[in-house]
Amino acid sequence: MRIGELSRRTGVSARSLRYYEEQGLLASSRSGAGQRHYSDSAVQRVSLIRQLFDAGMSSRVIATVLPCVDVPGDLGVAEETFTAMMRERDRIDADIAHLIETRDALDVLIRANSRHRAELSTASEPVAPSA
Repeated sequence: MRIGELSRRTGVSARSLRYYEEQGLLASSRSGAGQRHYSDSAVQRVSLIRQLFDAGMSSRVIATVLPCVDVPGDLGVAEETFTAMMRERDRIDADIAHLIETRDALDVLIRANSRHRAELSTASEPVAPSA
């Protein structure tokens, strides 16, 4: 199938499919006119690539994980894939911890701003003249 058909069947833009090829994640053959042609199995591969991107992996990491699909019976490849996925999970955990710290710091500022706004609103209320 040509790139437009793969794009239509997967919902992934032709530009992204070309990027996947540039990164070594997806392969195609070329016609005499230089048009890309993909096998039917490319649909499933693109779906897997999207899942890996959705899991937060970079194209570099995905390239280390895909050999597990290409060589499913190789224990060494499976171990390397497991290690890469665990590294990614650890990276995501660290990112989450950092985001929680950032949110907590923002909460402190929000509370301080709320107190300041409350002080300003009471200070700007008209004071009744004394008798």
